[in-house]
Order: sequence, then C-alpha cells, then structure tokens
Amino acid sequence: MTVKTVALASDHGGIELRKLIADYLEDQGIAYQEFGPKTAESVDYPNLAFTVSEKVATREVERGILICGTGIGMSIAANKVKGIRCALVGDTFSAHATREHNDTNVLALGARVTGPGLALDIVDIWLNTDYEGGRHANRLGQITDYEDQHC
Repeated sequence: MTVKTVALASDHGGIELRKLIADYLEDQGIAYQEFGPKTAESVDYPNLAFTVSEKVATREVERGILICGTGIGMSIAANKVKGIRCALVGDTFSAHATREHNDTNVLALGARVTGPGLALDIVDIWLNTDYEGGRHANRLGQITDYEDQHC
C-alpha cells in the first residue's frame, strides 16, 4: 500500500524534525497537512495530537505523525481518540513491527531522543510497511471490541 495522505504535527520541541519530515513527505509525493507552531514558543501538545488523530480517525488522511520532545505525551494523547493505534517508535525494528503486527495509523517520535537520520528512516519504514493481518487480526479485533464497548 502506498500512503498518499498524512497529517503531521509537533509541539515546540519537535519543530525542526517536523520540517525535515515535511520535506521528506514532499520529496516522496505524499500530500500532508501540517500542524503545530511556527516558532519555538511553548505550546501544549494534547490539542495537536487530538487534531491529527481526529483527521486519521475520520479518514480525512490515511496516517498521522506526531513529534514532541520524547514522543511520550503525544502518543498518550493520540491513543485517547477512538480508532487510533499510535506507537512511539525509536528504532527501525519497531517501525516494521508496529505496522506489520499492530496496523498502527499514527506514529509518535521524540525529537530530543531520536536523531534526524534515524527518525527519517523510521518514517520511511513506517509509511512503506504493510499490515500482515492473519494471526494479528484477532488481536486487533479484541482491542477494537473493547474500545467499542468501553470508550
């Protein structure tokens, strides 16, 4: 599957990495909607995570990428949106696994803990890895069922 649309956001701690990822998306011909501050002035990340996650959940875009200092806060906030499977990823193996096994639709990155070269490799792998389905589908079904009943 080729991803065609992405929503991209960062807080003040992730501006530079967000710009690099936006350049990568442009180079790949992937349309994107960009959110987040234009300056390093402090902003709160939850609303940015909610904005991107809602766009993914409503299928306005196919995937979302969120960046903050560690990626932790963004991933926690994103996973509060029904239908979102966000993973905080800091290595290439996990980038593969989170798509192949978990069909994640939002990626969180930590700009202060993941260098730009590795971050771009993670994004590339995550955008270009397909979900395997099979034995993983039952597990994702259990998560979706729980979410439908309790959220």
